[in-house]
Amino acid sequence: IHNVIENFKVYSSSSEECVHDLQGHTDLVSGIVRNPSNHLQVYSCSADGTVRLWDFTDGILIKVQPHSLPRSFAIAASFFALCTVLVKAHLLLFVKSLQLEVFFFKKQKSHRFFLKSGNKKGAKNAFTCVSCHPKEDCIATGHEDGKIRLWRNFNQKKEYTYSTLHWHHGAVNTLQFTPEGTNLLSGGIESVLVQWHYTQENQKDFLPRLGGAITHIAVSPDGSLFCTSHSDNKITIIQSCVKVSAIIQGLVKGEGVRTDLTIDPRSKALVLNGKPGHLQFYSLHRDKLLYNLDIVQQEYIHEEGLDQFEVVKAAFDTRGDWLATVEERTQKGSELEINLKLWVYDEQTQSFMLNTTVIAPHEDQITAMCFSPSPETTMLVTISFDGHFKAWLLADHSDTKAEGASWSCDFVGGYHHLKPGCCCFSADGSLLAVGFQEVVTVWSPSWELLTTLSQPPGAIRDLCFGRLSCSKYLLGTSTKNQLCCWNLLTCSLEWSTPVDVSLLQADPLSENMAAFCSQSGCSDLFVFKPGEPRPLYSQKALCTGKVQRAVFAPRDQMLESCEEHAQWLNRSQLYFFTQHMDLMTFSTKTEEDRLLASSKRLMVDDSVAVTPFYLLLGKHRQHQEALTNPMAERIQLPQGSIAIKELLYTPAHVLPSASFLCSMFVRSLLISSSSSCSDTSVQMETRRGSHIK
Repeated sequence: IHNVIENFKVYSSSSEECVHDLQGHTDLVSGIVRNPSNHLQVYSCSADGTVRLWDFTDGILIKVQPHSLPRSFAIAASFFALCTVLVKAHLLLFVKSLQLEVFFFKKQKSHRFFLKSGNKKGAKNAFTCVSCHPKEDCIATGHEDGKIRLWRNFNQKKEYTYSTLHWHHGAVNTLQFTPEGTNLLSGGIESVLVQWHYTQENQKDFLPRLGGAITHIAVSPDGSLFCTSHSDNKITIIQSCVKVSAIIQGLVKGEGVRTDLTIDPRSKALVLNGKPGHLQFYSLHRDKLLYNLDIVQQEYIHEEGLDQFEVVKAAFDTRGDWLATVEERTQKGSELEINLKLWVYDEQTQSFMLNTTVIAPHEDQITAMCFSPSPETTMLVTISFDGHFKAWLLADHSDTKAEGASWSCDFVGGYHHLKPGCCCFSADGSLLAVGFQEVVTVWSPSWELLTTLSQPPGAIRDLCFGRLSCSKYLLGTSTKNQLCCWNLLTCSLEWSTPVDVSLLQADPLSENMAAFCSQSGCSDLFVFKPGEPRPLYSQKALCTGKVQRAVFAPRDQMLESCEEHAQWLNRSQLYFFTQHMDLMTFSTKTEEDRLLASSKRLMVDDSVAVTPFYLLLGKHRQHQEALTNPMAERIQLPQGSIAIKELLYTPAHVLPSASFLCSMFVRSLLISSSSSCSDTSVQMETRRGSHIK
């Protein structure tokens, strides 16, 4: 993965839309803070060794300043795992484990306060967060046992006092005073925002059911808006602890992804586990959550140890008319509960409606399911550890949208009491392959066993039919680290190679296949065609750990890549999940250049004033000096040049008069023959440089 760019986004607190995507950092962005001397600017710090100043209202990069902080201090994720730091005008606060340290800038000395481990009655006194009162000498600290301590008189180490507030039953994740210091906000795993009245500590207000655990709290400068971030990758905008006014939801992050990554044929959205009991439909193109579909349709209780239904499987038919889901629950001392649900797409509501529920469709866990791509029938196949695969058929295929249309089991199959582990339809639906432990079986639509395929020892882990010109091939992976390719015309093994493939994925729009392989604690990627021995693309040490979920997402418009190793990205884009629940993808350099060009920014030299007004006037004066100096090289700016972009993108309230800018604008339209040649070569070079990100 090449040239990873870390960014941060500016959202509207009213419309929830992304206003600017500020890109420029080349490593993890560890923090942002508003410029105290200009409320329209923010500083960002990154592990790439730079601090950047931005005009976040216009999306303009103003200045880049290198810093010499160690990487361990620049990366907030690792730094805050060790301790939490807060800086006030005259104080610097550290909390770590059972220690609170207060450093006084004026006195140039520090005081340390310690708490006991508190093993009595299950108490856990370790510090988790800290906040400082904006006007009074008061420090608020949160702790693992859910308590909040208010420290006073801490400038006298021997005479300090603290009082205790307690409501949270879990650890206090975050604390924040309001700008006037009249209230203290706290949040934790309960997903409840608690507002404590500072002068009346027994009085508190609650805003419950905010979603995932609250991880951070921020308050607007005037105190009218609160903002909470959550463990499920969500930001909630709140009007003074009264009501939720806006929600900015990213890709929902949970404890894990039980379903495969699938693409909704209608909306082209990525579909996977969302909040508990739901499927999320996430737009990859807009980088935005479209909606959550409630599958379980039961209230989820956020409490450890409870056995609740989870969505474990999901699959679409080729047209996107039907969605199949599997939910399961395991209770102590009882059998596994399984529900198979069939959902039909409703044009009026633009969502899926529950059509059929099958309770206990199998006697054991369902390991895989897939729809037949054949246009002649609407059929779903499920396989289970109970030793059977079942074909579910829509009763009235002629009217799939009819209210009375329902599903029923049409066929039950098996093979010598072996447990099936995977299944796959061919591209035209004429063949069904089912892996029964070490045996691959191939079935016809009339449920006739056509053949069985042999392979080296090891249970079949994954099966995948070739497509288009490679449709005669069937590929499979085994637990004995073998990747096998069978020729269906000869029913023989075409080739095999010893490699530990954790995931095999086929591109639905081409012959390409992606194999994620595990080696030395990392994952490698190989993109290949079944009929060609040489891989189209390979990437060693793609990420740490095993890749267990991936999908090819079809593009809305085909790319035209010149480089051979990038052509596999022309029709579809490959997405995959790392073991740390990071969604990664590949893109060409052409796409990256287009994204960077769409982000409007101005780079200002350190030697000039950091205003677009001065930038325009400065370049105008330099141009005038070049005209008056006969020895200076006369450089004409071509159409679409930086001068025109600055003129168009710079806010109107900082521009000089139109009459003053007129001469510079007219000159920018003139094109010299020398500049024309140089521009052509740059554009051709850009088109040739389409390597993989």
